[in-house]
Amino acid sequence: MKWSDAGGGDFEQPPAGTHVARCVKMIDIGTQRGEYQGKANSRRQVIIGFELPLELLTEGAAAGKPFTVSRFYTASLSEKANLRKDLANWRGRDFTQQELLGFDSKNILDKGCMLSLTPNDKNKVRITAIMALPKGSVVPPRVNPLVYFSLEPGEFDLSVFDSLSDGIKKLVVLSPEYESVSKGGGEKKSAGHFDDMEDDIPF
Repeated sequence: MKWSDAGGGDFEQPPAGTHVARCVKMIDIGTQRGEYQGKANSRRQVIIGFELPLELLTEGAAAGKPFTVSRFYTASLSEKANLRKDLANWRGRDFTQQELLGFDSKNILDKGCMLSLTPNDKNKVRITAIMALPKGSVVPPRVNPLVYFSLEPGEFDLSVFDSLSDGIKKLVVLSPEYESVSKGGGEKKSAGHFDDMEDDIPF
């Protein structure tokens, strides 16, 4: 999937504050219907997920593993889009015009960052800011597998879809993109990457 310029139940919550994190999920959930300022709208959305290697769960079968947190975004790199603002803060600079023609979303996977987590009025912790790692910072090795799921023709992977949580799958199947690719969207293929970026830019 390329981007262009154009909370759940009562689970154990990670501590609020600023944390070292690593991106482990990029999930395309397709075009979702919603409402904004009283008017119905439709937006292509993605979920970006992170693990917190220094903050470990203490309850349930996953005790001892890192917390994971995620945020929904509209899949757009337009100037006012939250996704673009967060990615620019993460990278330490904005996108060039060439990059805005089609930034490969796979580039963010397995990259480290700092996350600011803040509880909402229901005491559920949410990502409120993404920032670049301080110079010299080292992110501990990844624990969770990387998950990349796209509804773009040629990238749809049924085995990855089957591995998603039931809640996410319910959102995906509501999208027109899922209806299209599930009826024969083409063979999965590898996407290109920007290989000429500066070394100090994480993606």
